[in-house]
Formats: sequence, structure tokens, C-alpha cells
Amino acid sequence: MSDVMIRVPAEVRDQLAAVAEARGTSLRALMQEIAAQTLTPEQLKERAEHTRALLAERFGHHVTDEESAEMRRKMREATAAHRAALAEAESSR
Repeated sequence: MSDVMIRVPAEVRDQLAAVAEARGTSLRALMQEIAAQTLTPEQLKERAEHTRALLAERFGHHVTDEESAEMRRKMREATAAHRAALAEAESSR
């Protein structure tokens, strides 16, 4: 295993350390978890293609580009709302 140093602002480091502590894990393990869960654009594309094929094969539903774009928009909105709620909860502590 090789080590990598990543420079981030102190606030980011502190936030990551707090998350790791709350989960009862190390910062190294947290970063490994984040990296494992974060998909590259190519991996996202492959997953979307696989999902489209599965929906067509098993349910007879062919997802259109418009439906896919609408789902992405809704997911971005939901993610933004979730992040805003987390930020508000953090600021009210």
C-alpha cells in the first residue's frame, strides 16, 4: 500500500476527522471508503447502460433520454436539499 498526501483546507480536514471519529474509524479508512463509493464518469455511464438494459429486459420499459435527464435532475435536487439540510443541522449545533 502506498501513501499519498492530499492538501485540503483545515476545515475540510477537521470535517473528515469528525466524520471518521463519529463512525468509529480512522481517517485513512474513511478516505478508502469514500474512494470505493465514488464512481468515475465511465463507471457511471456503464452502470446507467446496465440499468437501462435490465429495465428493458426484465420489465419491458425502455428508458428514454428525456426520462434519464429528468431522473438526473431530480437526483441533483434531492442531493442539494439533503446537503442543505445537513449544513443547517450542523450550523444549529
